[in-house]
Amino acid sequence: MPIQTRGEVLDVKRAGAYHVITLTAGSIPDQARPGQFVAVAIGGGESGLLLRRAFAIHRVNSRGVYGGTLEIVVSVHGEGTAWLADRRRHDPVDIVGPLGRPFSIPRDPINCVLVAGGYGSAALAMLVEELHSRGCRVDLVLGAATEDKLFGVLDAKRLASTVTVTTDDGSTGIQGRVTDVLSDVIDRSAADVIYACGPMKMLQAVAEVASSHGLMSQCAVEESMACGIGVCMTCVLPVIGEDGVTRMVRSCVDGPIFRGDRVRWSDIGTVPVGTYGSMPLVEETS
Repeated sequence: MPIQTRGEVLDVKRAGAYHVITLTAGSIPDQARPGQFVAVAIGGGESGLLLRRAFAIHRVNSRGVYGGTLEIVVSVHGEGTAWLADRRRHDPVDIVGPLGRPFSIPRDPINCVLVAGGYGSAALAMLVEELHSRGCRVDLVLGAATEDKLFGVLDAKRLASTVTVTTDDGSTGIQGRVTDVLSDVIDRSAADVIYACGPMKMLQAVAEVASSHGLMSQCAVEESMACGIGVCMTCVLPVIGEDGVTRMVRSCVDGPIFRGDRVRWSDIGTVPVGTYGSMPLVEETS
C-alpha cells in the first residue's frame, strides 16, 4: 500500500536542463520497484497549488544516516516544478508512494533494449540495475532534442552493454530520433523485449517498431496524474484488454507501465467508439 510521509530535502543538483532532488522518504524506498513513482505536494502548507505532481522514482537507498532516501528528477515547466527545484537542504516535502505498477522483470537472463526520451531515462535507472543483476544484456537508446536535455548518459554506460545517443539537432551523438536507430540496435543485440519511457509520441513510435520486429514492449506512459491514487480520473487512456475490449484505464493505478501494443496511442484524449461503458452512437432519424 502507498505510504504518505513527511520527508525533507537532502540535496538538489543540476544535471543539464534538470534538477536531481534527493529526499528522505521513510519506508518508501524499501518498497519501491522499477517503474513506480511518487506524488509530491507542491507549494507548502499555505499554497494554493492543490494538486500533487507525479515523479518517477530515479533511485533509492534504503539505508543511511537519514534512513530511506529516494531521488527524483525535475524538469521545470511551471510554478509547481519551479517551487520544487528551488527547495534547499532540510526543507520539508510531503510525499506519497510508491505508486503505480512496476515494470515486469524477466525471471531468466534475456536481451533487453531500453529506450528513453529526455529525462524519461530517470524512470529506467532502477530497471537497468535490476536487469543487470539478473544477468540480462542491456542496450540503451537515449534521445533528446538537444544535448542538455539528455539525462543519465554516463551512468548508463556503467552498466549497459551499449549506449546509443541521438539528438534532434545533432549536438551530440547521432542526429535524429531514437526510432531512427532502434531497429539496428534490436538486430545487433538480438533483443527479446523493449522497455521505454518518454513522451507519448515517442512511445507510440517505439511500440510500433517493437511490434514490427515481433517483440513485446513495456511503456511507462507520461500522463498527468493529479492524485496518483485513481480518484481524480485525469490520467485515463484507452487500452485494449486481454479479451480484446478497449477500456479507459487509469495510468496511475493500472499503469504507468502498459504493453505498447495494447495502448490505443492515436486515440489518447478521446473515448473511442466501442469502448467498454461508453455511450453507444445514436443514429439520427429524419
